[in-house]
Amino acid sequence: MENNLLLTYLIFTPLIGSLIILLVKNEKVSLIKNLGLVFSLIAFIISLVIFFSFDSNNSDFQFIHKLKWIEGINVFYFVGIDGISLLLILLTTFITPLTLISSWSSIEHKVKEFTFFMLILETGMLGVFASLDLFLFYIFWEAMLIPMYFIIGIWGGKERIYAAIKFFLYTMLGSLLMLVAIIWLAVYSVNILGGFTTDFTELLKVAPSITRDLQIWMFLAFGLSFAIKVPLFPFHTWLPDAHVQAPTAGSVILAGVLLKMGTYGLLRFNLPLFPDATIIIAPYISVLAVIGIIYGALVAMVQTDMKKLVAYSSVSHLGFVVLGIFAITTESIQGAVIQMVNHGLSTGALFLLVGVIYERTHTREIAEYGGIAKVVPFFSFALLFASLSSIGLPGLNGFIGEFLILLGSFKSGVLNSWWFTVFAASGVIFAAVYLLWMYQRVVFGELKNPKLEKLTDMNSREIFVLIPIFIFIVWIGIYPSTFLNLSEKATKKVIYQVNNPVNVTNIIGKK
Repeated sequence: MENNLLLTYLIFTPLIGSLIILLVKNEKVSLIKNLGLVFSLIAFIISLVIFFSFDSNNSDFQFIHKLKWIEGINVFYFVGIDGISLLLILLTTFITPLTLISSWSSIEHKVKEFTFFMLILETGMLGVFASLDLFLFYIFWEAMLIPMYFIIGIWGGKERIYAAIKFFLYTMLGSLLMLVAIIWLAVYSVNILGGFTTDFTELLKVAPSITRDLQIWMFLAFGLSFAIKVPLFPFHTWLPDAHVQAPTAGSVILAGVLLKMGTYGLLRFNLPLFPDATIIIAPYISVLAVIGIIYGALVAMVQTDMKKLVAYSSVSHLGFVVLGIFAITTESIQGAVIQMVNHGLSTGALFLLVGVIYERTHTREIAEYGGIAKVVPFFSFALLFASLSSIGLPGLNGFIGEFLILLGSFKSGVLNSWWFTVFAASGVIFAAVYLLWMYQRVVFGELKNPKLEKLTDMNSREIFVLIPIFIFIVWIGIYPSTFLNLSEKATKKVIYQVNNPVNVTNIIGKK
């Protein structure tokens, strides 16, 4: 396939924007904000061009751009996407400009640096979802850490430094294990392919010849890095601190996109590269996923801080995604992919709404609220809508993802037990408990706090940010085929690669 530059334009548009912003004087705040928004919107437009040009009937990688990068060790700049990565790229380019608009008034100091880091972060995220060379993937994976570290550490809450360092150290630890596994896999490929390579499509040819024991070690090295990012229980402890201390924009990007990099890594690399290990380890990871679903929900119930409650809900919801991936059925993986998008929309909206009320009251304590329905009706409706989406109300997006995951898990021959589905389903009930209970305490009842009488409702900018998110929440809930059709062929290909590893060599060799 000839080189296609669209993906490269997409990845580096935010980077070019960030470098231009560095040249602008600090005093020109409105120009800096507008430039940041314009370049993120250009990236969104390019992603739409890719979306409309994408062939959903083709399971191969599309929009491939491949260049020699480090000739000495045969490393390429190699990018391309399938239906799975396309959905996550669209989510990234959709959420980023909305996040920048949402922070228009809340970020008042070092606006230039903030906008710069947000655009660098977008480049890193897009690079992760598009990379088809493991070394390139690792570079983007690590590069994304730096801007997020500064976003939490500079614009975060009182304990921002602690949260930023904890986030950085946790992710870095896992990343180093992944780097070791990448080198290990590339060195192993020398005997089979005749040369050192980190090309993902080439390494797929190596997968069938790796011994089962070696596959397990490599799977664990990759998997631990991705599990920390998800975060999968019990590697989740960095997440509540990072969410609570991060500014609203940081929380939205963290929940909306960054956590999906972990589940995407498991689906893109662990399953097809280590098929034998996947079958062996899948039930154990699924147990951790179910524990995470229930644990995250139970801990969310007892939170007194709204932001921490939403943070723990992410642990629960991402447990569903991991369960769907390792059930290894078409329904469950399709559910997992669409649930990655759903979580980005619904939890992103919840963090935006917590930010809206926090800007006015400077408190996130649930006990400080109550009876605000009459004072801020637009906010109250928006919070209810986002909560129902997160719960999985039929007709909204969350229901589609959770239903497919539970259906696929029930049918799974790999898990071979309906207990996974039974325990996971309890997470749906618990989600209704903690979110509706939080909503009832914040919005209904008597208006006991006199300060709340002077609350102002959502302004036109805040409403404008939420409307596109709510449109997609309803769209996916009513007509999910628009998005499921994109990822169906890629999903089936991954399942085939897991179940028929020996034949993968022949498939790729014929291309």
